[in-house]
Amino acid sequence: MSIADQIKHFHSIVPQDVEIVAVSKFHPASAILEAYDAGQRAFGESRVQEFIEKEKALPKDIRWHFIGHLQTNKVKPIIGKTSLIESVDSSRLLELINKESERAGVVTNVLLQVHVAQEEAKFGFFPQELRDYLDSGRYKDLKSVKICGIMGMATNTDDECRIITDFKLLHDIFIEIKGNESYDLPDFKRLSMGMSGDWPLAVKEGANIVRIGSAIFGQRT
Repeated sequence: MSIADQIKHFHSIVPQDVEIVAVSKFHPASAILEAYDAGQRAFGESRVQEFIEKEKALPKDIRWHFIGHLQTNKVKPIIGKTSLIESVDSSRLLELINKESERAGVVTNVLLQVHVAQEEAKFGFFPQELRDYLDSGRYKDLKSVKICGIMGMATNTDDECRIITDFKLLHDIFIEIKGNESYDLPDFKRLSMGMSGDWPLAVKEGANIVRIGSAIFGQRT
């Protein structure tokens, strides 16, 4: 199937209230344009330099999601260019995004990345670490970021029970934070989890953003 056919296929099978982010990292602008022409508008990138080059070259109504580990020294170039930074994995990074957004005169939408996977390579707040940070209220002073929800990844395994457990935990954390009125997070509505291999499980457990790459674009080059 062509990229355009895959886009149409996923738009027909993913529930309408779930946003599909086409993970375009490592794929050329021509592939993104093919998906765009088929109606796709949200794309995910994970490398700052690659993202900046594509953002300059491609249509301005694309909603860019930054989904990769974002180093603090690479924050400034992407501010004002993203629809959503999904991978905010520390309070330090959140504060820096706020500082650069304030300087640029914009408000940046972010998700807080939560680490639930049974592997050390993944980034993110551990669940209790995130609770402690939100309990501290320090984020309430950050006026140039909007915390819109959480993002997470399941353990990289063929064990479906393990994957479901990880997604359930992410959903429970999402509901817990969303329901805590003392946190005062009116925009906290988005739960991003699930990729090409496990998105149906993620949707079943409450995801409203899924990140689909290889199933749309083929294997990365």
